[in-house]
Amino acid sequence: MIKYIISITLLTLAACMVQQFLPAIGGLHGARVLILPLVFLCAAVSVNFASMLMLAFICGFLWDAQNALGPSGGDIEIYTNPVENLRFGYSIILYAMMGLLMQGIQPLFKRGKWHISSLLAGIAIFFYLFAEFLLINFVRGDFVFPRAAFYRIYLTSALTMLFSPFIFWL
Repeated sequence: MIKYIISITLLTLAACMVQQFLPAIGGLHGARVLILPLVFLCAAVSVNFASMLMLAFICGFLWDAQNALGPSGGDIEIYTNPVENLRFGYSIILYAMMGLLMQGIQPLFKRGKWHISSLLAGIAIFFYLFAEFLLINFVRGDFVFPRAAFYRIYLTSALTMLFSPFIFWL
């Protein structure tokens, strides 16, 4: 079992690297395939609870390291009140919640019904992106939900769900 967890961890690191080179699809409102969350979801359904939490920590840490760190943009003299952003570490909790969803259908996955896991991977990514969007709106102080944001969230989760059988077969 330890070899499997090490190989899943290495696959997660490889997915993190591949994610950097996948572009957004402009014709689909900037949607993209999220490889790192998809690898995590496929691994979360096949490992025990403690290993899932370890993977949630690793994936959330890597996701925040890729996306959450960065300068707040603009000249400090002009922009005295910078736009608030989410803090480092929020993705670890969101990844753990996605992993808990996948752990719930682990008995079905062990019986060989991986197609349910594939559908739930798309649903979990939709809820992840929607929760992230809600958190960003909450931190910024106003709630704006443009139609393009919904399309981007929906199409990203649909594209990722379409690619999930390939990851399940790895």
